[in-house]
Amino acid sequence: MGIRLGPNRYGKAESRVVRIVRDTPRHEIRDLNVSTALYGDFAAAHTDGDQSQVLPTDTQKNTAFAFAKKYGVDSPEDYALVLGRRLFEATPAAHGAMVKVSEYAWDRIRVDGSGHDHAFVRRGGEVRTTAVHVSPGRTSVDSGLRELVVLKSTGSEFKGFLRDEYTTLAEADDRILATELQADWRYSRFDDIDWNASYASVRAVLLATFATTYSRALQETLYLMGKAVLEAHDEIDLISFKAPNKHHFLVDLEPFGLDNPGEVFIAADRPYGLIEATVVRDGEPS
Repeated sequence: MGIRLGPNRYGKAESRVVRIVRDTPRHEIRDLNVSTALYGDFAAAHTDGDQSQVLPTDTQKNTAFAFAKKYGVDSPEDYALVLGRRLFEATPAAHGAMVKVSEYAWDRIRVDGSGHDHAFVRRGGEVRTTAVHVSPGRTSVDSGLRELVVLKSTGSEFKGFLRDEYTTLAEADDRILATELQADWRYSRFDDIDWNASYASVRAVLLATFATTYSRALQETLYLMGKAVLEAHDEIDLISFKAPNKHHFLVDLEPFGLDNPGEVFIAADRPYGLIEATVVRDGEPS
């Protein structure tokens, strides 16, 4: 009985390509998850270890980032077409190229009735929470939210931090600040609370503060967000945050003859900085 190689393909899966259009003070964002694959006459790579006809998956990734800069992302369809054509033309042994693009939608954070120029909230995914504890002589209500993904494409820095012999992080004067926010707040009273209105108001205060506050660190941003909530809601005693720093690293496009003035980033999901803080009124236990 003979043995042969069956159907096969190879590619680079889930390149997170974030394209910021910052030609004007009002920025635009396109957030893509890009997977590419080539199929064709690649049997020798499997049976003989001959890679001479194989366009590396790393090259496919590089092309995805470079084309986000070179051609922009007017639509996922147009972007996938131009990328797929390029990968196919660059690989003589290929019978075809596959490009799959998922786009994560972002809305402008609304401040005073208008969409902010460079602060966004990702559409969908947010979870509203509450925890009610009832015991003899005491009832407590904690409300909150999970998976609220927010991003600022400018208005954030991180510098002046402690250094030692293992520090390689460069100081940043202008960076993307993004997090998937978890917030929990505790009510001091609840007999006259409109829960839906209170939740909507706390959420709006959090988003507006995030959008309009210049950030010298995620820690400072969380404190100012919590402070704003407590100042706006005297029925809330404390608010706690858990905020993973969703890092966006500038992609080096110089090998492809392209400059990258803060426009094309790779979104790294791990490892990530995790910032936790509680903002409380004086006299309240944290």
